[in-house]
Amino acid sequence: MSNPSTKATPTLLVMGYEVVIGFETHAQLSTRSKIFSRAPTAFGAEPNTQACAVDLALPGTLPVMNKGAVERAIEFGLAVGSHIAEKSIFARKNYFYPDLPKGYQISQFEIPVVQGGVVEFYLGDEKKSVRLVRAHLEEDAGKSLHEDFIGQTGIDLNRAGTPLLEIVTEPDMRSTAEAVAYAKELHKIVTWIGICDGNMQEGSFRCDANVSVRKPGAPLGTRREIKNLNSFKFMQQAMDYEVRWQIEQIEDGRAIEQATVLFNPDTGETRAMRSKEDAADYRYFPDPDLPPLVIARDWVERVRGEMVELPRVMAARFCADYGLSEYDASTLTQSQSMAAYFEATAKVCSQPKLASNWIMGEVSRRLNAADLNVAQAPVSAAQLGALIARIADATVSNNAARQVFDALWSGEGADVDAIISAKGLKQMNDSSALEAIIDGVLMTNAKNVEEFRAGKDKAFNALVGQIMKASKGQANPAQVNELLKRKLAT
Repeated sequence: MSNPSTKATPTLLVMGYEVVIGFETHAQLSTRSKIFSRAPTAFGAEPNTQACAVDLALPGTLPVMNKGAVERAIEFGLAVGSHIAEKSIFARKNYFYPDLPKGYQISQFEIPVVQGGVVEFYLGDEKKSVRLVRAHLEEDAGKSLHEDFIGQTGIDLNRAGTPLLEIVTEPDMRSTAEAVAYAKELHKIVTWIGICDGNMQEGSFRCDANVSVRKPGAPLGTRREIKNLNSFKFMQQAMDYEVRWQIEQIEDGRAIEQATVLFNPDTGETRAMRSKEDAADYRYFPDPDLPPLVIARDWVERVRGEMVELPRVMAARFCADYGLSEYDASTLTQSQSMAAYFEATAKVCSQPKLASNWIMGEVSRRLNAADLNVAQAPVSAAQLGALIARIADATVSNNAARQVFDALWSGEGADVDAIISAKGLKQMNDSSALEAIIDGVLMTNAKNVEEFRAGKDKAFNALVGQIMKASKGQANPAQVNELLKRKLAT
């Protein structure tokens, strides 16, 4: 990972130290076959049933590049504004693990296929950006199985040769919360464009966090790499623990040693696995069995033309077409299903800002509480749009609308107008009827009237409450306020 250039980022200190985090993420590419063989990549097969002669590194076998893996790398580069190398080179990364049949991993080192780029996202309402160093193609190793064998280790080579895109950032992140937000945004991008299914439990999206701390203005500290973080929850816990541990070590006068560490979710602690290797330890050299990967410009442009609308492009369109803020647009494009739900709702009600508020507010709250995604929402976009239209035309108040929404969510009813009618929630907008109710309240609440005219604003709210009670909650609040002010002024 290269040294960062000076970056105008507010310093966020933890116990007087600045946190510095960079990420290396392995995204398993969504090809049906492996990167250098025709063996399948489906998850969950019996051990060693999806490893062919190439994956097993039998003598005389040769790797053949998977075109689909290259196209997915191009798609990612285009999605994050990277340079797509016209010529890149595959290398052998040498190390010796039992689950690495060849004794080396085919990867890219000096010239990766994707170079540079940036990932932008929001942390709260603050816009952040993380620079990418590179994204390169490589093959996965197999898997060592320790749990099923007493005193022995089993080797499953089904994953050997599975295509990966390793995405490497600059050490631009200055808090664990920012690092998790970056990881979520990267996950959104690769799943949105369809190059990775993003299933973290199955190992399709694995993150390694390089964490170090330093005093403000000091050189970069020694980093420790937390390997294979496969959930955002554990990612946060692991980095928080590692930051505290490093600070405590430094405060106690101990030096941080560069290492690869693992996170134990049961104890909430990280522990050193091995000393951290540098590039020289892997003895990279060009793979003699693979020619340079040459990508013509017309290939890149063809891939660009076939790509779906990118989330950042869609967010910009939401700002331009619907008048939404950048934050709202970014939130609504967290997934394709969320964006489609918003557009369908806005089309029905012609009230995009109200639609945005409801989806980001009540709908998201209910979905989170029920652990559902928007595609599983009990309230359809058509129903929500119809409800928002009734708020906009003053048929129902906001409070009444929530009651209608409750009925839709629980399945008590399916038609917005029918629920409004059945529950008697239609808002009273008739001025003469409202004036009659207000006059009655003023006559029976002379004390509140006197207090208001004496300068006590709370008395006005008390009168409004009495009017709403007298109208059984059906009076239009805005209209009540306007009429009441007019009458109290006379």
